[in-house]
Amino acid sequence: MLARLSALAMAAALLLPLTALAADAPAKGPDAVGPGYEYYVIGDITAPTPGKTGPLLALMGGGDWPLEAFRQFVKQSGGGHIVVLRARGGRELQDEIYKDVGGVASVETLVIQNEDAGEDPKLLAIIARADGIFFGGGDQSNYIRAWKGTALNKALDAHVKAGKPVGGTSAGLAILGGYSYGCLDSISMTSPEALKNPTAAGVTLVRDFLHLPWLSKVITDSHFDKRDRQGRLVAFVGRLIQEENDPTIAGLGIDEGAAMLIDGDGVGRFYGPGHAWLVRPMAKPATIIAGQPLTYAPFPIVGVGPESTLDFKTFKVTQPTFTLTAQVKDGVLIRSDR
Repeated sequence: MLARLSALAMAAALLLPLTALAADAPAKGPDAVGPGYEYYVIGDITAPTPGKTGPLLALMGGGDWPLEAFRQFVKQSGGGHIVVLRARGGRELQDEIYKDVGGVASVETLVIQNEDAGEDPKLLAIIARADGIFFGGGDQSNYIRAWKGTALNKALDAHVKAGKPVGGTSAGLAILGGYSYGCLDSISMTSPEALKNPTAAGVTLVRDFLHLPWLSKVITDSHFDKRDRQGRLVAFVGRLIQEENDPTIAGLGIDEGAAMLIDGDGVGRFYGPGHAWLVRPMAKPATIIAGQPLTYAPFPIVGVGPESTLDFKTFKVTQPTFTLTAQVKDGVLIRSDR
């Protein structure tokens, strides 16, 4: 307990230059600024964490999240201190967590604008004391460019190794997999484009960014059915299987307004409307050749719903909401349910 209080005191001392600026800040502006980032806070950052923290991965598909899922995230954070990381926006997400979800001592937001932030001691102290970390939406290329290889990147890995919860929505979900669609040209790749030319310059697949348990062989995607992203996820998975020579790589799409929570044993449970979509061909595509359309032999796509579980150790789905067969012929995705 003394060690915890000492750590909090040290963190509070490091934050004094930031919080001292808050009184002079406009009500709707940042509470403070640092090199390459803005800082916002609500609640008492010096309060002790009421409960125990525990491992959890919260994969949220964008849009409104299911409150029940986020309350589980708060519970695994011990009802303590959540840090929101994002590349744009302000305090709106943290205020929603604090006021609408509730049950937390504080929520802090770091809007990180460039790589200078990733080496700042004050920012790193905020990350170190976080009980839960949540990545907001936006453009994932901003996260990758500003964070990859920085001290912040290492601090995020340390948070995960400490068995504390991590989550993300929309672009924040896209960076949680062992592989990520980086969107490095800041132009969201469409399914027809990816299937027509899976080696196109815009198909930017990123490795060795975040290192989360159970997701080392997974690439994630958000807003899945609403934005018709099945085809592009198939193209991403096919590229990765071929380039990594690893047929066990899988794609996981989460529908908008929904979430999948993965517990410490690697078991995922679904919350909200729609589905999670498991794409795991277990084979290389027939053709991935520069400038040519994708062709892929038939493979299953499995739906995960509220009554299902997805074991990330084996990728076995219990009580799937659907199992359909898909294939790609000359750049066109053909599903058995259409």
